[in-house]
Amino acid sequence: MTMQLPLFPLPAHILPGGRLALRVFESRYLRMVKDACLSGSGFGICMLNDKGDKDSNQHIYPIGTWVQIVDFNQLENGLLGLLVEGQSFFTVRDIVTDSDGLRIGECEIWSKSAQETQQNFDCQVLRERLKELFDLYPEFEALYEKPQFDDCRWVLYRWMEVLPVSPQQKQMFIEKRSLSAVYEYLQDLVR
Repeated sequence: MTMQLPLFPLPAHILPGGRLALRVFESRYLRMVKDACLSGSGFGICMLNDKGDKDSNQHIYPIGTWVQIVDFNQLENGLLGLLVEGQSFFTVRDIVTDSDGLRIGECEIWSKSAQETQQNFDCQVLRERLKELFDLYPEFEALYEKPQFDDCRWVLYRWMEVLPVSPQQKQMFIEKRSLSAVYEYLQDLVR
């Protein structure tokens, strides 16, 4: 399925099933939020490539996550606060820039079967370490009403979101469409 999605490039990333709190203040992104709320279409979050050329939109990595707005409020500082939830990966095929600087991507949404191969992993240790991370960072835990610690894919995705690795490395993990590389990397990390 192909969709046109407004793109919100960030240094952080969110994966399917993940939640992210955002602060929105630029007029182009306020317009994006308004349109997303009116149409129910959501928008795309992409990681920034600090080596890419901004004028040709090469500063946006090609794989992102289509998100839906879960909640919003006005923050004390007057900014718009959003809570978004990742729905599916997408690949950006083309990007145009509107007059206000908002980038719109022609995005191919990945089907569930194309997202990655499902394998049986022993995620017990990773699950326990993620629970410890949630305990250490209550603001992270507060994003999830019902954490899915029993779902190994969910656990691996949450780890991918918080891993202190470059956006390029995260893109590589996602491009492989297999959780094996992430699983092996994390296993080595938590041992």
